[in-house]
Amino acid sequence: MWKSAVEARRVFYHHGLRNHALVALLPQLTSSESSFFHYSRWVSSKSCLHQTTTRLFSSNPFQEPESLYKITPFGENLEAVSSEGPSSVFDGIEENLEAENGSDLGDNKVVMVEGDENTDSGSDFGDKKVVTEDDEKMELVDLEKLEGVLSLLQSSGIIVDGSIESSLDEIGVSLNEEFVVRVLETPYVPGENLISFFKWVLKKPEFVVTGKAVELLVTAVCIEGRNVYALWDLVKEIGKKEKGILRGEVLNELIALLSRLGKGKAAFEIFNKFGELGCAPNADTYYFTIEALSRRTIYDWASIVCEKMLNADKLPGAEKVGKIVTFLCKGNKPKDAHLVYLSAKEKNIVLPVSSIKLLISSLCRKDESIKLAVEMLDEFPKEERKYAIKSFSDVINGLCRAKDVTGEKQLRSYCSKDIEEARNLLLKMIDAGPPPGNAVFNTVINALSRKGEMGEARKLLKVMEDRGLKPDVYTYSVIMSGYTKGGEMEEAYKILNEAKKKHSKLSPVTYHTIIRGYCKLEQYDKALELLGEMKEYGVEPNEDEYNKFIQSLCLKALDWTTAEKLLEEMKENGLHLNAITKGLVRAVKELEQEEVGTKEIMTTA
Repeated sequence: MWKSAVEARRVFYHHGLRNHALVALLPQLTSSESSFFHYSRWVSSKSCLHQTTTRLFSSNPFQEPESLYKITPFGENLEAVSSEGPSSVFDGIEENLEAENGSDLGDNKVVMVEGDENTDSGSDFGDKKVVTEDDEKMELVDLEKLEGVLSLLQSSGIIVDGSIESSLDEIGVSLNEEFVVRVLETPYVPGENLISFFKWVLKKPEFVVTGKAVELLVTAVCIEGRNVYALWDLVKEIGKKEKGILRGEVLNELIALLSRLGKGKAAFEIFNKFGELGCAPNADTYYFTIEALSRRTIYDWASIVCEKMLNADKLPGAEKVGKIVTFLCKGNKPKDAHLVYLSAKEKNIVLPVSSIKLLISSLCRKDESIKLAVEMLDEFPKEERKYAIKSFSDVINGLCRAKDVTGEKQLRSYCSKDIEEARNLLLKMIDAGPPPGNAVFNTVINALSRKGEMGEARKLLKVMEDRGLKPDVYTYSVIMSGYTKGGEMEEAYKILNEAKKKHSKLSPVTYHTIIRGYCKLEQYDKALELLGEMKEYGVEPNEDEYNKFIQSLCLKALDWTTAEKLLEEMKENGLHLNAITKGLVRAVKELEQEEVGTKEIMTTA
C-alpha cells in the first residue's frame, strides 16, 4: 500500500507542488497505514537547510479547512468541493502558474522549459516547471524510499525497536546526511520512533554521524516533550564515542526540557557531564540547571551551580539573573543571591525591581545579613524609591528586632547601634521618601521604648503629629510600657491621659500595661481605680487581667477582702477564676483568720 502512495506523492512532488497547500492533504492518502497527524510538532527554523522548506508531510491535516477538499478513494481524482473554485486541483494550479516567465514564487522560480516525453501521465503543466535552490541536494535523496521511511516512522501504532529496524532494512535505504536530515526535520514523527531510527542509522557503516544530525534529533524530540531519558542516553553514547561532535546548545535543550518537566536531578547530571562530553557550559547552561534544581527545591545543589557560574563569569541576561536571585531567596539562600546581585552590578546588569525587593526582604530575615540590606537601600533606583515602602519597612523591622546575644534564642537583646541606624533611616525616608506611615514610626518607637530611650521615643511621637499622622493606641501603649518598665508611673499616666483625649476606645493592653506597673510598685488603689475605669473606654477586663490582679493582692498585700470583691465582680460579668487563684484567696483568708484567732487567745490569757 505504501509503495502506491509513494508513487502518487512523487508525481506531485516532481511537478512543483511542494509549496502548494495540496501537500498538506497527501498524508491522508495513506491514512489506512498511518495516523501521524495525531502528533503536533514543529521543527525549529535553525534546523532547516533553506528558507523555503521542501519537507514532506509538512502540514497538519487538521489545520486545513474541511470545506475546501474532498478526499476520494486512493487512485481516483481529488476534486474541489467549493463551487467557486476551479473544476479540478490541476486547473487551480495552472491558474496559479499563469505568471510571466521568470516570476518569483518565494525562493522558487517559474521558468519555461521544453516538454519532456517522459513526463508522468496525468500532469497538465505544459512546458512550465518549478526549480528550487536545493535541487542538487534532492538528487541525493531517493524520494520513493524517503516516503517509505516516513510512512513507517509516522505510524501511530506501537513499534518495537526490533521490528522498526527490520522494516527499515527491508526498505533498503542508501544512507547519507541529506537523507537523515530530511527524516529528522519532518514533523509529526513520534520521538520514540526518531530515536529508534537514529539508533538504526548509527549501526550503518556508510553513515558518518554529524553534529547537525544530532542537533536536529534533539530539537525534534524536545519539541514533542517526551522520551527525554532515552534521548539523553543516546546523546551521551554519541558524545563518548564521537569526541567534539556535540555542542553545548544541544545539551542546553535537554536541560531546559528537564526543567520544564521538573526533573532537577537529571538536569544536574547533564550539567556535570559537560566536560566529559567535550562541551563548555555557557550562561544558559547555568541558568537552566539552576532553574531545574529550584523547581524541585534542591537549593543546595543550585547554590553549587551558582557558585560555578560566578567563578566562570557567565551571567545570563538581566531577566534571567533576576530569576536566579528569586530562586535563591525562595530557597533561603539570601547571601548567595546577594553575590549574584553584586556580580550583576559590576557588569552594569540592572535586575528587575521585583527581584531587588525580594532580595532585600530575604536579607532582613537574618541578623547577620541585615547590613547588606541596608547597603542595597542606598542603591535603590531613584524612580522606584517612592514605591519601595515595604523594602524600607523590612529593613527597619530587621534593625529594630532583638538580636541573639550568645547564640541562644532565649538570650536576645536590642542593639542600640542598630536602633539608632533605624531611626536615622526613618529620618531619611522623611526627607527623600518613601514617606513613612504609622507602622514604621511604631516600630522605631517600640524599639526605643524597650531600650529605655524614652526621650527619643517622645521626639518621634512629636514628629508623627507634626507630619499630620495620628498616633494610634499601639503607639501610646509602647511608650507607656517603656515608662512603667523604668518605674516612671507619673509619665506613664500622662501618656494614658493623652491617649484618652485622642481615642474614645482604648485596648486591653493599654490598661494592662499601666495596671501591672502600679501593682509592681504596690500602688493597688490606683490599679483598682484603673480597673474600674476600663469599661468607660470600651474595654472589658478579661479573666487574665483579674487573675493577675488578684494574685498580686494576695501574694504582696495579703488583701483577701479586695480579692473576694473582685471575685464577685467576675461572677457578675460571667467570668470564672481558675482553681489555683481561688485556692490562693482561700488560703490567705484562712491564714489571716488563724492569725486573728491566735491574737484573741493571747489577749484573753
